[in-house]
Amino acid sequence: MEFKTIEGGVCAAKGFKASGVYCGIKENPTKKNDIAMVVSDVMCNTAGVYTQNKVKGAPVIVTKKNLEKSGGKAKAIIVNSKNANTCNADGEEKANEMCRLTAKALGIKPEEVIVASTGVIGQVLPIEPIVKAVPQLAEKLSYTGNIEAATAIMTTDTVKKEYAVEFEIGGKTCRMGGMAKGSGMIHPNMATTLNFITTDCAVSVPMLQKALSEIVKITYNCLSVDGDQSTNDTCMLMSDGLAQNPEITAEGADFDTFKAALYQVMANLTRMLAKDGEGATKLLTCICSNAPDLDTAIIVAKSVIRSPLFKCAMFGSDANWGRVLCAIGYAEADFDINKVDVDLGSRAGKIAVCRNGAGVDFSEDEAKKILTEDEIEIYISLNQGNAQATAWGCDLTYDYVKINGDYRS
Repeated sequence: MEFKTIEGGVCAAKGFKASGVYCGIKENPTKKNDIAMVVSDVMCNTAGVYTQNKVKGAPVIVTKKNLEKSGGKAKAIIVNSKNANTCNADGEEKANEMCRLTAKALGIKPEEVIVASTGVIGQVLPIEPIVKAVPQLAEKLSYTGNIEAATAIMTTDTVKKEYAVEFEIGGKTCRMGGMAKGSGMIHPNMATTLNFITTDCAVSVPMLQKALSEIVKITYNCLSVDGDQSTNDTCMLMSDGLAQNPEITAEGADFDTFKAALYQVMANLTRMLAKDGEGATKLLTCICSNAPDLDTAIIVAKSVIRSPLFKCAMFGSDANWGRVLCAIGYAEADFDINKVDVDLGSRAGKIAVCRNGAGVDFSEDEAKKILTEDEIEIYISLNQGNAQATAWGCDLTYDYVKINGDYRS
């Protein structure tokens, strides 16, 4: 399906406002925004997916409880960077306080607030800066405040991440947009990073959750930077219904269109997250095709994209295709390795490096030229079916170690 790409990020959909300010959660001489708010004009149907890490940030726990209390309804988001509010004895107390402060400023109930945090784990979250910031955020809310909010959720990110599309359902023009953050501690397993998506398309809570869970599987869950799964991973999808289309309450053509739009937003955000991996110089996209089923295609593509040895080879522009085969070989799926083909590609061209599970002659110079580009594709054909999946990642560089060697300081 074709979708019109539009501006506006998390404010692209009708009825959504956002803001961001610097409150000083962590002293920063550049005074970059470190707390954001997103608010809908009306109550929203809301769906979410969260980290599967046994250690869960307090905001994850509180947000899940809030949505259970409200029956899948929410009106606002409050999110801070610099401090994850995780592994703290007073974590839930602080997360609940963030909801209470937001609710008071907006005249809503605390359980109608989504709360999220990202940053350093195990450091107590100072609440005083947030107490001062929430009224400022409420006052600054704007239908064009998406950039202020998107920059406020950045940690080691080097660029903000936003994407939005326009589409039609039931004769009504609908919009969907989102913002994401993430650069490190990213591993493909349930809602990697922080992601907030808004839409004015009317969708029931059950169908919203179904769409989100299905599209997460083939986007964010197919993303890996370093193999470490965050404790705070959260992906929220809010629908205010202001496009006034007939509410989507069951599967069908309208639901398929909605899912396709959601895929466009989430896949593009996933790609941005991968390209901005900590210390990364190259975006890696692995396409596994001709697999016996979707799950096998996903498992194989993810296995390759998260291989440290392969990621290092890509940093060095080394066509060490054996590392691709090695990663395919330990993928926990059932297929015949002796039927596997591998090609490497980029805007500089495409080259075959493996056929039927064995190497083929190729020009090292040509391969080097292809792999020197900043966006690399790895094409894997299992030749054992019709299913296909894509996974995204980045190379592993010296700078990744440098960034994480002094992350707290």
